[in-house]
Formats: sequence, C-alpha cells, structure tokens
Amino acid sequence: MLAVLPFQNLTGDEGQEYFSDGLTEEMITQVGSRDPAGLGVIARASVMHFKHTQEPPERIGRELGAQYLLLGSVRRDASSVRVTAELVRARDHARLWAHQYDRQLSGLLTLQDEIAREITDAIQSSLGTRAPSRSAAAGPAPASDAYDLYLRGQYLLNKRTDDDIRSAASFFEQAVQRDSGFARAWAALAQAEVLGAVYSIGPPQQLVARARSSAVQALALDPSLAEAHTALALIIQNHDWNWEEAERHFRQAIALNPSYATAHHWYAEHLMWRGRFDEALQESERARLLDPLSLIIAADNGAILYFARRYDQAIARLRSVRAMDPTLSRAHLLIAVYADHGMFDQALAEEARWQPQVAPPIHWSALAYVYGRAGRTAEARHAIQQLVRLSEREPLQARVFAWSYAGVRDTAQTLAWLEKAYAERSGEMTTLKVSPAYDFLRGDPRFERLVQRVGLGGKAEAAMRRRSPHVSTRGGQR
Repeated sequence: MLAVLPFQNLTGDEGQEYFSDGLTEEMITQVGSRDPAGLGVIARASVMHFKHTQEPPERIGRELGAQYLLLGSVRRDASSVRVTAELVRARDHARLWAHQYDRQLSGLLTLQDEIAREITDAIQSSLGTRAPSRSAAAGPAPASDAYDLYLRGQYLLNKRTDDDIRSAASFFEQAVQRDSGFARAWAALAQAEVLGAVYSIGPPQQLVARARSSAVQALALDPSLAEAHTALALIIQNHDWNWEEAERHFRQAIALNPSYATAHHWYAEHLMWRGRFDEALQESERARLLDPLSLIIAADNGAILYFARRYDQAIARLRSVRAMDPTLSRAHLLIAVYADHGMFDQALAEEARWQPQVAPPIHWSALAYVYGRAGRTAEARHAIQQLVRLSEREPLQARVFAWSYAGVRDTAQTLAWLEKAYAERSGEMTTLKVSPAYDFLRGDPRFERLVQRVGLGGKAEAAMRRRSPHVSTRGGQR
C-alpha cells in the first residue's frame, strides 16, 4: 500500500492550491492504475488529512495502513512546472527514489505517467519483485488550459457542497469545450452531474440524462476509465434499475483500477440493495482499506449492517462516525436503526439532535416513523398532518410520505405513496428489497409486484427472517 501525500504548493500563491491538490489526485489515479495486482494506493480523502502535516512517516504509514509514502512539491509559472518527488519507506523513512522534473505545462499528464512508472519500479525493486505494469495515460495529452480547468473542477468537486458541485460541473464543461477529446474531463463531468442528482441540487432527470451522455462520451474516448464506468453504473442502478448491467460496470471499474475506493464503496452499496450483505461488507472493507479515514465509507458500512438487521453493530458504527463528525448527514440513519431495534427513547433523542440540521419534511417524517413504530399513533398522525400542511405550500417527495405511513403500518397509504415514488424514479425504490420499513408489506402481492418492477424481485425476506428474529411480515421496522 502506498500513500501519495498532498503535494506542497511552492508557488507562493494560495490560489494555486487547486493545482497542487489536483496533481496529488492525478498521481493517486495514475499510480493506482499502473500495477493493480501488486500495489494499492490510499484514496485522496484520507491522505488530505495530512496536508501540511509534521507527523513522522512511521505514524502516517500506521494511520493509513501504508508501507510506502510519496512526498512531493510543485512550483509552476505561466507555461512550465517543476515537480519534485521522493519515495520513502514508512517504517524507517528510508529513501528509495527521488527526482526533480522541469517540464512544460502541456506535458504534465505525460510527466505524471512517467513518475508513476518510476515509483512502481522503485517499489518492485525494494520488494525484489518484478511484475508487468501498464501505462495509466491513454490517448493524446489534453490542451493545457483544458487540463487546468479540469484540476480546478476536481478541487471543487471533492468539497462535496451543493455550490461546489455546481461550480465543478461548470469547470468540467469548460474543459470539454476547450478540448472535446479530453476523456477524463468527460468522466469527471459525469461524476459531478450524477452527484448533483444524488444530492438533489437540480432537476434529477435532467442531470441524470446529462451525466449518462457525459459518461458514454468518456468511455467512447477511453474505455479504460474506471471513473466513467463507476458513474455510469450508478446511473444504470438508480435510474434504469438494470442491476446486472450496473454490476458489470462496477466490476469493470474495479478491474481497471482496484485502488479506486469510490468504485468499491458504491459497489458495496449496490450489493447491499440486492440483499447480498456478506459481499457488500467485503467490498466496504476494501473501500475502507483504500480510504481508511473516510467517514462516508464508515457510515455506509453502518448502513449495510443496518439493512442486514445487525442493529447493535450498526449503532456502534454510526455512533463512532457521529462522534468524529456530528454534521455528517449519513449518520442521521441512527434514528431508523434505534427505532427498528425498539430503542424509541434513543430514536427520539437522536431526532432532536438532528432537527436543527434537517429540512422540516425530514423532521416530521422521522417523527412520524418513530412515533408510529413506538405505538404512539396519535403523535405519529399529528406529524403526518404537519407534512400534509407543508405539501400544500410546496411539493414534497413521495418517499417522505411513504416512510411516514410505513411507521403507522398503513398499508393502503404506504403502497399509494410508493407508487408515486416509483413514478418519480425516486431513490427510495432501490431500498425496497432490504428496508425494514416495508417488512409489514412483504407477502402483499401489490408490494411484491412493485419490487419486481424495480428489478429487485426475489425471496430476500426469507433470508432476512433467518438473520433476525425481530423481523416480521406484520411489523414494519426501519
């Protein structure tokens, strides 16, 4: 395992941080693609914790689970760039290789491939092995101004706020306008657009259509891009409900770049939705090894445990995530886990903790569900009435009502709102096979037909009953 630590920006201009951070991410991608069988590379989100760090290599290696560290710096002017890189062994800080490169900006992508090759050779020499490696660079080098726009977009996309995702997409659009043959910019644009749909920062159907077009264009230019396969897999999964085709793209992405943590992470979620929990946990663990400090990967590991009805483990995992970042929205899932485990006081306390951070519809639907599961029907119905009043002022997503009515086990209303969610192509549809919220509907032909229409038909409920005696076809749990 290798950790590419954040390249130091020696330009003297904080406005160039996007360039040094972008170079770091590109090196992670290129080194990870060169020797997939023998060299794993820690993901960007984890290594960025050590930006400007003074911690010794041994400690960094231990925290990241990496045996080797790549240290580097970058200095650039209008037309040229100087990159220094040093490969060290974490346990004893032994220098295995170091070099300085002076190049024109137009040759930066080729330079990264050259550095990746030399790093791989140095590590293989240190281990006394020699394995075939492949070039991570494909196709002609992009125009230098297009590549700069691409790096700016990547810098913003990694921040994951709504505004930054929008701005990142704009930079990627400019990059492909400058160079329509820049496959990686098309792949990045697809990622930004599909995340925009997931985060609901724009019209989902419009964003999905654009994301699909961008991913297809990226793969037409370069079929070896793991990022494009991963984006396309998520689109096919969430919006086409073609689970076999989505899995094919996830697996292809992982084969192309086994160090791409996002592919393992999203594939783990894919397996979870299909009820393949053991496989999902294995993929989630692989994602964690590649991105050990990622809280969203840890939180989604808790989600897998929750849907697998391993409630105590899910609670422990999600509480540890919340302790590290009280604002991480995925930890909001703790409310459902507590409610489904019969811990209603804890669920209500958790909901009160999150209330200042969530929109009113989420607040009232959570209360409706928890009160309903606790048998406090009058309070649950009051919460649902608050949702109805909100919907009179602004349209609400159907899944909000579906989950609320599931709390009070109202079969007719839950099915009616799930049908509306189906018409909306809601992300709630991906949960139908495994969500405890809908266990009281299992066996109802109308619900089973809906599950079939989403491509998730099967006998998952029998497996779920074997996993936990708390799951009942008459008692919905979430």
